[in-house]
Amino acid sequence: MQPNKKFVTIGDNLKKINQLLAELVLQPRLNAIKWSAITKQTPNIKIGYPGQHLASLVAGMEGERTGARGNDLIDGSEVKSCSRIDALDKCLDCESPVARIETVCPNCSSGNILRSNDSKWLFGIRNEADLDTLLHGVKRILLILGDYPNFDEGDFNTLRFQTFEIWPESKRNIRFGEIMTNYYRKIYLAHKKKNQAKTPAPKNFWPYQYQFYVCNPIPTFGCIIKNANSNPSIKVFHYVEPTVDRSTLPSIVMPVDILKDFELALILKNAKPGKIERMIKPALRGKIGKIKKLSITQKREMLVGIDEALRSYLPLRDTDRISISKKNYTRRTH
Repeated sequence: MQPNKKFVTIGDNLKKINQLLAELVLQPRLNAIKWSAITKQTPNIKIGYPGQHLASLVAGMEGERTGARGNDLIDGSEVKSCSRIDALDKCLDCESPVARIETVCPNCSSGNILRSNDSKWLFGIRNEADLDTLLHGVKRILLILGDYPNFDEGDFNTLRFQTFEIWPESKRNIRFGEIMTNYYRKIYLAHKKKNQAKTPAPKNFWPYQYQFYVCNPIPTFGCIIKNANSNPSIKVFHYVEPTVDRSTLPSIVMPVDILKDFELALILKNAKPGKIERMIKPALRGKIGKIKKLSITQKREMLVGIDEALRSYLPLRDTDRISISKKNYTRRTH
């Protein structure tokens, strides 16, 4: 998980990242919002190619000038981008489309709007060669994510951009290979067998869901953008230098509420006390011996999250069927 330093040729990265976001993402988005008020078209600025640029600056590496046909970065890394920003929403009363920046339905003036939050990363695997390339030919996978950190509060004026890394051949990220292999052999081939003429959907890899966390993705960049719809200001809250060995970095912590009761019980039964102790809220540490006497709800409340060590006791989940996100948010605006 050590980036090849000979390919790290881009310097002053953090300054360039701020400049890139301002010039290639935020300013074009402001212009699109302005024109959207006139044209009634969506202001959604696709993140695909800006995501490639951001990945180059986070990794400190150039691309290979090949667009979608070669390696995304010169070291053999692949970049996947997902944006949940400026998605098109729907009125629950008249079913008309509603832009993210609109507070009421333009057709019926209803505030009963279903806000979409279900964009994901897509992995297309159509044969054994594609699977082998993804798991053994790709050096690492950089996952770019743009979303709303305060989505559940209905705050669409604050944005967040993050990058996560998965190294397919690393033991830390071994679950990624298992998930992709199961998708191809148990889902893709099964669907193809039923209908040879139809190409099955690619593998949906959902941010912030169970499969994402068990793959142990490593965060390498994160920023919050305040007043994004009028006067954006960027604040970086996490940044890892391009040459740093990723094997020494912690992966993202899984929220406890993602786990089913039996999964949490499995962890508490099999993990050594020291591993559990690290993830107990500071004020409650030292009470590890009493955990078994607590209800499952109380056990959840004791933990700050599920780190990589504790996730090692978890089974895979739903890897033999297509997963569908139901993460939407309904908000009445008046």
